[in-house]
Amino acid sequence: MNLEILHRDELKLGGFAGLTEHRLVMGARAFGAYTEPGTWEGFGNFVYLADARFNPNGETRMHSHREVDVISVMVEGRIAHEGSLEHGRELKANEVQVQRAGGEGFSHNEVNPDDTQNRMIQIWVLPDQPGQAAGYKHYQLQRSKVKTVHGGPDNQAETFDNQTFIRVGLLEANQSYDCDQPFLAYLSSGEGIANGRTVKEGDLFRGDRLAFQATQNTQIIFITQ
Repeated sequence: MNLEILHRDELKLGGFAGLTEHRLVMGARAFGAYTEPGTWEGFGNFVYLADARFNPNGETRMHSHREVDVISVMVEGRIAHEGSLEHGRELKANEVQVQRAGGEGFSHNEVNPDDTQNRMIQIWVLPDQPGQAAGYKHYQLQRSKVKTVHGGPDNQAETFDNQTFIRVGLLEANQSYDCDQPFLAYLSSGEGIANGRTVKEGDLFRGDRLAFQATQNTQIIFITQ
């Protein structure tokens, strides 16, 4: 089984406001000519992935989105969420928040309330249908489980509907996870073996099928259609 790997630490470190980040996916549908060298295109409606560290007491500052689903996966520390959706919510390690901007749009500011750095993965997915209502969902990840946090049909309310699925797993050492369709995955913590090759924290990898086995406790994000 084929596998391509993009190493986070080989990319430029950027950032804005009170955070630094490596951008690994910058799809042309969202960024056009402003995609950064070395980043991947993504696929389906998935157009952006960044691995960010907030400075102590840093914040994104209040800003707005329209016609995009913003998925935030907390890896370390916590953030205080401010804005037009679920103002006052706290997001801690191994929790996920999903904000749907839709045609209505939303404004938000994510704040690190602590005196130490934190770490968060941010993903953008474009909507199947424009003009939807804004909304907010929150998920608690469970050890040894893979949780669907985005995607599915429009006749259910557990996740925001989309043809692009985001799943996040907390896998124990020696636990396996297989995928029999084209995928893109990001190892946000830990280490494992993917299609016979070693992958570690900060590796983005893709292929037509996946056989993954964690060699350490891991947090891993899977993107499929």
